[in-house]
Parts: sequence; structure tokens; C-alpha cells
Amino acid sequence: MTVKTPEMAPVSMQAPVCLIDNGTDGRMSVQQGALQILEQIQEPVVVVAVVGLYRTGKSYLMNRLAGKQKGFALGNTVESKTKGIWMWCVPHPSKPGNTIVLLDTEGLGDVDKGDSKNDTQLFSLAVLLSSSLIYNSRGTIDNRAVEELQFVTELAEFIKVKSRDEDGDDSEFVKFFPTFIWAVRDFTLERKIDGKEATEDEYLDFALKLKAGHSKKVNDYNLPRECIRRYFPSRKCFTFPFPTSSPENAIRMESLAPSDLAPAFLEVSDRFCSFVFDQSPVKQLKDGHAVDGRILGHMVKMYVDIFSSGGVPCLENAVVAMAQIENEAAVKEGLELYESGMEQLKANFPSDLKDITSGHQCLTSLATEVFMKRSFKDDDGKHMKSLEEAIDKLFSRFLLQNEEASVLICQEILADLSAPLKNKLQQGFYTKVGGYQLFCKDMEEIVVKYNSQTHRRVKAEDVLEEFMKQRREESAAILQADQSLSVKDREICEERERAVLMEQEMRSGQEAQRQLQERMEAQRQSSEERMRQVIEKMHQEMKEQREEAHRARESMLREQMTLLEKGFKEKADMMTREIEESRKRSEEAQEAKSQEFTRLFEQQDRRHNELMSQMQQQQKAMKAQKEEDEGCCIL
Repeated sequence: MTVKTPEMAPVSMQAPVCLIDNGTDGRMSVQQGALQILEQIQEPVVVVAVVGLYRTGKSYLMNRLAGKQKGFALGNTVESKTKGIWMWCVPHPSKPGNTIVLLDTEGLGDVDKGDSKNDTQLFSLAVLLSSSLIYNSRGTIDNRAVEELQFVTELAEFIKVKSRDEDGDDSEFVKFFPTFIWAVRDFTLERKIDGKEATEDEYLDFALKLKAGHSKKVNDYNLPRECIRRYFPSRKCFTFPFPTSSPENAIRMESLAPSDLAPAFLEVSDRFCSFVFDQSPVKQLKDGHAVDGRILGHMVKMYVDIFSSGGVPCLENAVVAMAQIENEAAVKEGLELYESGMEQLKANFPSDLKDITSGHQCLTSLATEVFMKRSFKDDDGKHMKSLEEAIDKLFSRFLLQNEEASVLICQEILADLSAPLKNKLQQGFYTKVGGYQLFCKDMEEIVVKYNSQTHRRVKAEDVLEEFMKQRREESAAILQADQSLSVKDREICEERERAVLMEQEMRSGQEAQRQLQERMEAQRQSSEERMRQVIEKMHQEMKEQREEAHRARESMLREQMTLLEKGFKEKADMMTREIEESRKRSEEAQEAKSQEFTRLFEQQDRRHNELMSQMQQQQKAMKAQKEEDEGCCIL
């Protein structure tokens, strides 16, 4: 059978909407309309957030990424236009099947607000939600510019990786933090280091260079630079020249045509957009699970609620909470697909058992596939078991409904075929010499015609058996009334009738056993397909886990190499310990994941064996009944 899983068209918004409102009292609230938009996005999302001081031109970059001239408010005064976080979802221009979610954040350091804690919460939200974080600033990357990025030094106080990390352990931030892109606007200097031309990335690396020493002044200088270098797995820099030759034009950029902008500015803008589109990864949760719009909506609400209550978001707890929500939804989604498909089959009831079991297998596979795609961290297999049990109940219900429909149709066929016989009975047609033979002949014709019309139909043999039992009393009366038969003839006829009825009972039992065998085979194949999908998911999850750990270690090794080259041996040695701890944690995580799936396999095997055992007991009971019936028949 062909069953299509429901697909939703890619979400493409014509304009941005407010995702998180930031009230005048500093309290943040999530906008339901934005969450409803995210709920519609069932494909992976690439989340690009921009942060920076207010009035630095953040919104223009986001409009460019959206492929629009206007959208996010630009503003042309010293007043911050963007309040809270605004969202714009557009199809990915170069990666079909992905959606880009652009987040434009309220300008940091707004003089009217004067709330540094609220600024740090907004910055932390941008880090937690994004897969690429753009920091937008003006002028140059000097010490003042780095110091203005003080929020990065406070992240350990506002984000925890594990619930048991009481002291704000930030050693694993590099695993989960986004790509860091520094966009320097209105850059007018020459990019030269020691008299040599430097690339934008070399310029950024030079600006983040550490100073030797242990004084408070040196530590204060190094702290934001160390945080940027250690937290973010990769860093990129773009230096934008002044956009126009006229300052008057710069304040109305959303109304300017590309020809009104400086070619050099456009060249950097194009490179910037290409980099974001090509290099920004899909947003992932801890342990590498890809985030879609629905999960992103859960994340937004969860993190905002935690900040609003004065708490600190924990990545580990967030993953567990979101897994619970998504796993329950995955069971519901898989079950709905199965039930919908079976309802389509039900339109053709009564059907041959083979058609129903075939449809059941196909739909079970699709339902499991849907569940696997959406579920994650179902470590104890609780939700998969819930789906299996619900499908088994539905399957049994549909089988019963098919049997009931089959009984009705078989009874209708028998009623039509036996109508002439009933009329003859009512008219006393058989109450004469030779009447019994005429009755037997008509009964045989009914059976032959019935079997030709109901061949292998579910419950056909049972209905026929019941019909034959109902005719026994009439047959006995006709037999006794037939004066052409001797006492011996009547005994022989009675014995033959009992043998015919016994034979029909045996056929009913054999058909029931055949159908049970068919069901067992369908369950076996469904179980094997389910295990195949579990193994596939296990390999994928373990691969994602390894890749996540590999990316983090690569980033740490690069930073360690830089420290050694610059003479910071003490810091490099400290990183050696962190790298070793990271390696051990990764190995432990892989081992834990392997054990989880081993337990899951054992549960699946146990459940399958229990089901097969129940069916085998039914089969044995049927076989015993058959042997008993055969013995009676011989006697």
C-alpha cells in the first residue's frame, strides 16, 4: 500500500515578528504568534542571531540575509528601535530542506534601559538559541571594542551545561556554542600587522591575542579574549567599509538602491552573506540532535521562563525536558499515521487477512520511522514501547472489525443462497419419499456455491459451520420423515452428517490456525523492521555524538597550539587537562549510549518473544483441539 506522511510547505514570512518582548520593567515574555510560526517548521533550522551595541546597524545585515531591502527596523536616531528579540524565518537559499531563522536582538548598552543583567540575559539567549552568532560593532577591534563585549565573560554565570555543575563549569561550552562572526562596521584602517597586510581573520586573531603576566590589569585584559577563544568553536571576521560616500545616505540605507552603496561595502556584504549561508550549521542540542522549528519554540519558552524566574538555564535539563515533550508528540504522531492508514484500509473491509497484515506491516514501519525521526533520548525505550503497545491494540481492534464485517457479508451470502431451501422447508417440499436426498443435494449445492464466493475470507469457515449446525434439527426431521429409508440407512446418514460437521469444524480450526500463523509472521517481520530502524538510529546518534566531541577537541587543540606558539605554556598545560577530561567524558558518553541501546534491544527482544509465546500457546491449543476432533471423527 502507498501511504504518504503529511508534509507541510516551507514557512516563508513576509516580514519579521516579535519573538521575545522585553518590557520596560526588564521582564521578557514569549509571543504566542511567533511560537505558532515555529510550530509549523518541521525541518531543521539554521539559527542566525545578531547581537551588539545599539545603533550599530545590526538590522541591515539581517535584512540582507533575509534577501530583503526592508524588514527589521533600522532606525536613524540614537534611540534603539529593536526591543527584545525579533524573528524572521525564510527558506534556506542554498540548502533545500532547511529553514533559516534570523534573530535580531535588542541593542546592548541602551542608555534608556540601564540594566546590564537584562543585557546579559539577551546575549545569553542569543548564544543558547543560535548556531551562528554575529557580533556587530563599529570602528575597529581595539581594547575598548573587546571590553564592550563584556557579556561573554558573564556567560558562565548565566548558562550551565550540567545540572550538577554548581560552580559554573565552562569547559564544555565549546561543544554547544555557535560559530562566532565579528562584523566590524565603518572600518577605515588598513589591516596591517607588523607592517604586513593581514586578512580579516588574522586581524581578529591579533585583536584577541593574550598578554603575558598575572597582574590584575593583564588578567582583566585577557579575560574577555580567553572567553571568546575558549567558548566558540570557530571564529570569523568581516570588516565593512563605510557604506556610502555621504553620511546623509547612511541613515536611510533601507531606501537606497545597490548602485547607491559603495562597491567595496557591497563586496564585503556579499561575502558575509555567502559565508553565513554556506558555513552556518543546523542548530543542534547537546548530544547532536538536530533542532527543528518546534524544538526551537520549546527552547525559547523554556529559557525565557527560567530567566524570568531568576534561574540559570541548564543545557542538560533542557534536553531532558524537550525530549519528554517531543517523545510524547512522536508517539502521538506515529500512532495517528498508523490509525489514519488503517482507517483507509477499513473502507475495503472485509478484506483478506494477507492484505490487512501487509498494510499493518507497512504502516507500522512508517509509524516507527515517524517516531524515530522526531524522538530523542528515549533512553529506557518507554515511549517506543508505548507506541508498540498502542499499535498492537489498534491492530487487534481492526482485525476484530474486519472479522465482524466478514461475518456479516458471509451471513448475507448464505442467506441469499439458502433462501430457496428455506422456502422449500416452509412449503414442506422435503417431507416426502426421497426428500432427505433432495435436502442433502440442495445443502451440498449451497456449500459449493458459498465456498466459491467466500474462498479464504476471514471467518467464512466459522459462519458455514454455524449454518450447518443450525440445519441439523431440520435435517434430522426430514431424515425421520423419509419413508424410503430403512433404520440402517438412517443410522448411516446420521453418521455421515456427524462426519461432515466434524470435518467442517476441523476446517474452521485449520483456517484459524493458518490465520494465526499469518499474524505471527507479520509480527515477526514488523519486529525485525523496528529493530533495523533502532540500530540505524543508534549508529546515527553515536556518530553525531562522536562528531560533536571531535569538533570540540579540534577547537581546543587549535587553541592549545596557539597558546604554545605564543609562549603561554601554563595555560596550554591547563588545556591539556581539559582536553583529556573531554576525551574521557566522550568515551563515557559513547559507552553509556551503547549500553542504552543494548537495554533497548533486550526490551524489544523480550517483548517480541512474549508476544510470540502467547501466539504459540494459542497455536498449541488449536492443534490440541484439532487432534481431539480428528480422534472423535475416527471413532
